[in-house]
Amino acid sequence: MQKFDSTNPTDNAICLICKNPNPTITFQQRTKKLKRNHYKCKICDCIFVPNKYHLNETLQKQRYMEHNNDPNDSRYRNFLSKATIPLLEQINKGSVGIDYGSGPGPTISPMLKEHGLTTVNFDPIFAPDEKVLSDQYDFITCTEAAEHFSMPLKEFGLFQKLLKPNGVLVVMTSLLDTCNDFTTWGYNHDPTHIVFYSRSTMRWIGRRFKWEINFPSDTVTLFKTSK
Repeated sequence: MQKFDSTNPTDNAICLICKNPNPTITFQQRTKKLKRNHYKCKICDCIFVPNKYHLNETLQKQRYMEHNNDPNDSRYRNFLSKATIPLLEQINKGSVGIDYGSGPGPTISPMLKEHGLTTVNFDPIFAPDEKVLSDQYDFITCTEAAEHFSMPLKEFGLFQKLLKPNGVLVVMTSLLDTCNDFTTWGYNHDPTHIVFYSRSTMRWIGRRFKWEINFPSDTVTLFKTSK
């Protein structure tokens, strides 16, 4: 890894999650397509990209449209089942939830409908109906979306408001615990991925909102609100 100064005030780097004003620069990414710095937070243990490197909504949408999120694709469904299977073990038939960050090809909602659940979709770009954010839900799914949050604490705070007592939140995102070398990690080469969580980060979030937490798999975190 190249040498660099551990501080870089020109980035105005403040942790996207816990607002720690003194993170440490940990990686300077320099490829043909990506030139951005990454910082490590010693408080909540995340790695993040400062705001100055975040893509605007137009560029984000272009990138998201490159994803092949087909609800009829069995491989994609199998991928998402890492989130739906542990969710189904926690909620009752007839429960109502919201798929937050449903993307250009909503798939969680039809998958859960097959199990007797009603799921509304919300996505700030592809399904931006904020009326659905005024209700409360039995569960929230957030699959491959949390790594895109420019203001994660605000988003998780919204989840707290959206969830009923004893509600379930399933977050699916690749965790730093599975990464042997961040500099070559494929997850870090998507320009829309700007915050990377570890299990310690998720535990910090759980403590912040007083949620129960467990990890059904390496990429899934399950939170539960108090009764």
